[in-house]
Amino acid sequence: MHPSRRAVITGALLAPIPAGAVLPPAPATAARTLDSPWDQVPEILARIVPPTFPDRTFPITDYGARPDNTTDCTPAFRTAIAACNTAGGGTVLVPAGGRYRTGKIHLLSGVRLHVEAGATIRFRSDAGSYLPNVFTRWQGIECYNYSPFIYARGQTDIALTGAGTIDGNAAAGPWFGFDGRRGPDWDRLQQLAVDGAPVEQRRFGDGHYLKPNMIQLYDCRNILIEDLDIRNPAMWTIHPVLSRNITIRRVKIYSRGAMVDGVDPECSSDVLIEGCTFDTGDDGTVIKSGRDTDGRRVGVPSTDIVIRGNTYHGRWGAITVGSEMSGGVRNVFAEDNRILAGSGYRSFYALYLKTNNRRGGTVDGVHVRNLTGGPCDRGAFYVDMNYSLTGPGHGPIVNPVIQNITVDGLNIADSPFAIKLSGSPAGHLRNVTIANSTFTQIDTPAPQLSNADNVVLRNVRINGVLYGTPPLGTRYEAENATISRGVVESNHAGFSGTGFVNYDNVAGSSVEFTVNATSAGTATLTFRYANGTTASRPMDIAVNGAVVVTAKAFPGTGSWATWQSTSVSASLTAGPNTIRATAATVGGGPNLDYLEVTT
Repeated sequence: MHPSRRAVITGALLAPIPAGAVLPPAPATAARTLDSPWDQVPEILARIVPPTFPDRTFPITDYGARPDNTTDCTPAFRTAIAACNTAGGGTVLVPAGGRYRTGKIHLLSGVRLHVEAGATIRFRSDAGSYLPNVFTRWQGIECYNYSPFIYARGQTDIALTGAGTIDGNAAAGPWFGFDGRRGPDWDRLQQLAVDGAPVEQRRFGDGHYLKPNMIQLYDCRNILIEDLDIRNPAMWTIHPVLSRNITIRRVKIYSRGAMVDGVDPECSSDVLIEGCTFDTGDDGTVIKSGRDTDGRRVGVPSTDIVIRGNTYHGRWGAITVGSEMSGGVRNVFAEDNRILAGSGYRSFYALYLKTNNRRGGTVDGVHVRNLTGGPCDRGAFYVDMNYSLTGPGHGPIVNPVIQNITVDGLNIADSPFAIKLSGSPAGHLRNVTIANSTFTQIDTPAPQLSNADNVVLRNVRINGVLYGTPPLGTRYEAENATISRGVVESNHAGFSGTGFVNYDNVAGSSVEFTVNATSAGTATLTFRYANGTTASRPMDIAVNGAVVVTAKAFPGTGSWATWQSTSVSASLTAGPNTIRATAATVGGGPNLDYLEVTT
């Protein structure tokens, strides 16, 4: 029997329960956090529909652009975009063949800017190319400042697509020099917001030191950004603000320096971020909604956001909320994301929520499942409601609220701590459930809780020790199932039962379980597996002969002795059911330890 531990509702650490003790049931107030919120996701995805564009093409080379990295293509972009918009929409084409040097690009409704493979948009390094000022938001506060490199305001049906490159070229400009000089401007902007100064009076830009975003789409609808290699921003890379119906997929982001986040949806709704790669010098995917007094003045939350199938190479938080969250955040769903070491950077945190007692606002509903990998240099899961108070201390104390967080299948190797939940003495963190999660190579294993109410741990293993209540489901060992093109082995440590199934390296190899359900209904199917390769070994999951999940990801776990879990939901009938996990590629499946069924 594993040693068992339970959550202390408010305290510094989780206290052990003696071996053999009966674990108490979760408090009745925990019921809401234990219900799955994921049924909302299909409805959210149904509302996210990428825009389409008429079959009209406007090559920028027809308007004077040249791919010689010398010609100023700013007028060509501006004229081609205007022509496309006037014609009723279409594609502004950046043809293959070299680098197109340009200043700011302002998109208009109905325009898809398509960068072909072999083409690079390379931004100019002089600050004057991003004037005159535009209405923008800088670290969550509205103002007038330098134009973002690519900008739109109040536009509908816009896209950035193609297999080419968008290069901010920020290191060649003055922008990173601004970081050490922005203090007085940043203090002044915060004071103007606290004083209620009209946004018209909050003017920065030329002669000031607030650097611009790479791509900011402000108050826009129906946005698509896909397939591009986006590199070297001066500040936040993709920043939708007060926008809706946003698809960001298969984008690669590379950034170095300070304040160079990957994707920052702010006060935006119906957002899908999928299949992207983040190798960033700051947070990867980070949800925001305005800062302090000004964020509460605007008062628009970020809601209904789906983050799935992405890879994070660092730095700071992979999946992050805050710290600018004063307008509120609701219904964030992140699944099947992976953390790996990057090119010189590593993630600090896997899941990171941060705020403080000037923000106000409510974070209600952040749901994460199957976030795997590592290392994480500072911690795996961290909620910090006492995050650093920067600036001169302007504004009243307004305590934020964070509640209703669910985490399932957080599997992280190599981190200083696994779980740290740090609420505020004036506003406790509430309703956090962590289930079916495995942490290995953890320096300080015991979960650390302070000012956190109704924390539920279920089947959480840290360095092999079970914390919280044991699994609620029924376990079916793989070695006792029906095996097709695979063998039972026991040569890697850490498995359950008497062994595990090593799939043959061939598509179609499978393990089939017979599962008895006392009644019909939805069940969670949790597969414990090890994959010592660096490539995912996807499997099709079938229930009673019908595939319910195609090519379900089983990412690498770091070694064959490192076991992790991943879950799917499926409907079972009353009585016996067959559940089959079939290798979808020629690499075969991972080593499979067991199936656990929770109804």
